[in-house]
Amino acid sequence: MLSILKKEIISYLSSLVAYVTIGVFLLVLGLFLWVFPESSILEYGYAGLESLFSTAPYLFMFLIPAITMRSLAEERKEGTFELLFTRPLKDWEIVIGKYLACLLIVLFALLPTLVYYYSVSKLGMPQGNIDTGAVIGSYIGLFLLGGVFVAIGLFTSSITKNQIIAFTVSVFLCFFFYSGFDSISQLLSLQDLGLQNLGITQHYDSVSRGVLDTRDLAYFIITAGVFIWLTLFVLARQRQKSLAGTVMISTLGVLFFLGILSSLTFTRFDFTAEKRFTISPISREIMDKLPKKVKVVVYLQGDNLPGGFKRLQSATKDMLSDLQAYSHGKIQFQFVDPLKGLNNDQQNEVIQNMAAEGVEPTNLSVKTDNGVSQKLIFPSALVSADGKDIPVKLLLSRIGLGPDEVLNNSIQNLEYAFSSAIKKAVNGGRPQIGFTEGHHELSDLQLNDAMKSLAEGFQVGRVDLNAISTADLQKIKLLVIAKPDQKFSEVEKFKLDQYIMHGGRVLWTIDQVSAELDSLRGHGGEQLAFPKQLNLDDQLFRYGIRINYDLIADINSSQIPISTGNVGGQAQIQMLPWLFYPVFIPLSKHPIVKNLDGISSEFVSTIDILDTKNVTKTVLLNSSPYNKKISAPHLLSLQALEQEPNPKEFQSQPKVTGVLLEGQFVSDWQNRPLPEGLKEQVTIQQQSVPTKMIVISDGDIFKNQVGSDGSPYPLGYDHYTHQTYGNKNLLLNIADYMTDDSGLIALRTKEIKVRLLNRAQIRGEKMYWQLINTIVPLAIVLICAIFQHYLRRQKYAR
Repeated sequence: MLSILKKEIISYLSSLVAYVTIGVFLLVLGLFLWVFPESSILEYGYAGLESLFSTAPYLFMFLIPAITMRSLAEERKEGTFELLFTRPLKDWEIVIGKYLACLLIVLFALLPTLVYYYSVSKLGMPQGNIDTGAVIGSYIGLFLLGGVFVAIGLFTSSITKNQIIAFTVSVFLCFFFYSGFDSISQLLSLQDLGLQNLGITQHYDSVSRGVLDTRDLAYFIITAGVFIWLTLFVLARQRQKSLAGTVMISTLGVLFFLGILSSLTFTRFDFTAEKRFTISPISREIMDKLPKKVKVVVYLQGDNLPGGFKRLQSATKDMLSDLQAYSHGKIQFQFVDPLKGLNNDQQNEVIQNMAAEGVEPTNLSVKTDNGVSQKLIFPSALVSADGKDIPVKLLLSRIGLGPDEVLNNSIQNLEYAFSSAIKKAVNGGRPQIGFTEGHHELSDLQLNDAMKSLAEGFQVGRVDLNAISTADLQKIKLLVIAKPDQKFSEVEKFKLDQYIMHGGRVLWTIDQVSAELDSLRGHGGEQLAFPKQLNLDDQLFRYGIRINYDLIADINSSQIPISTGNVGGQAQIQMLPWLFYPVFIPLSKHPIVKNLDGISSEFVSTIDILDTKNVTKTVLLNSSPYNKKISAPHLLSLQALEQEPNPKEFQSQPKVTGVLLEGQFVSDWQNRPLPEGLKEQVTIQQQSVPTKMIVISDGDIFKNQVGSDGSPYPLGYDHYTHQTYGNKNLLLNIADYMTDDSGLIALRTKEIKVRLLNRAQIRGEKMYWQLINTIVPLAIVLICAIFQHYLRRQKYAR
């Protein structure tokens, strides 16, 4: 076998045709990857070789048949087969020898493409910012693809003496196995048969990302093995030999056993630096236990998508493929362009219908080499199961972040977004979240963005504790008490208590002190901050929390606009830090607040954590160490802005302002009679089942600002300073953590490093790198050809 291997390599590399074939392959590949703008790495803008691994398979369809077409066809045409079989070699040794020789030549053709890796590494920002592990994994995928194409080429070379026919048939079979099954599976009558799994594309796309799944590896080995077996079968028939040889039978047995084994169990090897394609155990468990089929329709599709959106599209496809791998075939997905082929009226109708389902178009600008690109896209998906539709927002836009950061944050969130939506779809829809009313809580306008943001994954509405029955209250998954301003009755407190005892979750956002900036401005710049009487102190005390009647003044605070005079009839506005608007920087590693931006607040009080049994307390939010506690009542004055705070007066331990409590709570109605006025018969539950609540000593933390025209701003956005805080993400994290016990919220902490190319360097050196990557690979092949020719001359000269 080694002698055949050596003979084939020497024979092929001694031919000028070999170097011309490989040279043409590298030239075309270089033009596609570095010159043509549609597929150019330089236009893509990201430090990766995805374009190489998506383009190379189509060029392999011509390169590899050109390499293999002579392997057996020429032997038959020249009549050297008989000489070959007179040697002490078995049929399988001849075929495997030729197979390995062709595979090594394919590997030789790929070696010059390492120049592309060097170039991308040099152009990275900073230099070397390329995922080497992912590149290695992708090259493994390309090598496995080459192995299958070589086996196909060897088979077609065995069935004819004509090299042109062998080349043509090989190109057709390579194309059919790569793309044909995908095309056939799109036919309406065949969509549910899973024919795409028989094709190469699905398996190659998985491996080419840098993830080696043993099922994909088994597919490549089995497919190559089948074509090698068919080659041996053809040779045996041509020589009229018996097919019952031990090798033939055992080969089929091994391939069959490998196929069965790969279908029963599998494992995956993620070569990427951040293990970004490694699905968390939580998501795996959800996918493994899916009770019904789930369909995902992704609307991020269309022609000429900018590079950033192509990356998001590719990442979405990768994530769905990964989740599908653990779903036992219960997840099916497709990408569609909802506006393709429609006129303006039809497009408007489609946009309105999709908006009603929670899928809205986005017109975003993305930086490119030529400036800014505008594109109307639908960065959303719809998860459906048994008629229940859950929208998934793929693009997490945030004011203040650049397009690249937005796209990277969106990719990091994909696993959580899809896992959460799939779980909600199969579990009977979206959990209910209720905001209490009847105590002068925040209005719908002030909670507009909070409720709108939650509505994407939950059913959100108002709850009147005085009117709702205890039985109906239990149907609500999370109750939000947002800045009440009036006293709670004993009946309302009882309903709240029993709601908690039966496992209900509560988010308390309480202002213990009455203080408003608008009141300060409307009363000559002064206001008396005084304690509120909400009648909740005893109840919170029983659960393990006390919100004090004080205010925190913190040097780490946000700014407010202050009029400093008039010039020419125009008011002069200056932004000054207001010590009673602290900004909390989350330091806790808890997934609710991990990696969140600063949290803005208004007139916050301190919280004391009490020692209660069977309840675990986790501090989520603190003031900075540069704070001062001011007891109420206290006269607040805007004139304090004129004085620079003395840092020595603001040195104190960080004050607790947000706490998570988890465990079994003791009822505030333990050993007490039912409250007067309760209109229903209820048995008091003395201790709760395991549940949780969050207490935040700021009622405004989830209030959005409202413009002068009455339009609400996004939650967390300060329209005076144009700064975005992390309040919205805090609310979403709390909602997910409180309504879901599986731990999915932890997926929000997943981080993926953004790898960009240096656009400034590319603009100045674009032609240089295009020449390097089109000429240097050709030069390497030319040097090898000259060196081989020199060795041959030296050998035969002697």
